[in-house]
Amino acid sequence: MKKILAIVALSAAVAVSANAQSSILGNLGNIVSGLGNVVYSGPVSLNGTYTYNGIAVSVSSNEGGILTNLAGSTVTSGIEAKIDGILAKVGIKPGAMSVVFNSSEGTFVWTVGNIPLSGTYKVGDGEKTVTLTFGKNMQYFSMTGTLESTLDGARMLFTSEKATTFLKKVVSKLGQSGGEIGSIAKLAEGYDNYKVGFKFTK
Repeated sequence: MKKILAIVALSAAVAVSANAQSSILGNLGNIVSGLGNVVYSGPVSLNGTYTYNGIAVSVSSNEGGILTNLAGSTVTSGIEAKIDGILAKVGIKPGAMSVVFNSSEGTFVWTVGNIPLSGTYKVGDGEKTVTLTFGKNMQYFSMTGTLESTLDGARMLFTSEKATTFLKKVVSKLGQSGGEIGSIAKLAEGYDNYKVGFKFTK
């Protein structure tokens, strides 16, 4: 009987240990995946290779005359998840896009799948904004947005209209239908200063 109790106790201890380990690993995974949303002050010196790691969203709420930035809240996380879901249907997932910046020449190559989209870029406002101007293969499309440092790379945020236009062009290059892309610009109705962009790891 004592042996049976000992075996049961040992089995329970192993199960608890396994569950604890699984919980710890799960939490670590959540922490690592959330690094792209942890923004800190400081310039972003764009140079080298950045890999797409998901959509970034920024909105504000104006209640009682007080403007509150909702970055990193359940509101922005929910919108990001919806957009990520829309883009996943057309093959735009973490790792599916990358950008190589050449700071000495002011050029970049934004690769989507196997399609390279080249252009020039300029940073401004103390390296807190970036203007991307694509070449002929994107009909010289240009967009200017906010540039933010994160713990594992950078975030680029643009007006929802510009981001939506860009994504429609990218989806078209992939030979996909962008039927749901237009809905992205409407996902934050009721909020202020809605921006959509990209999280990159370096």
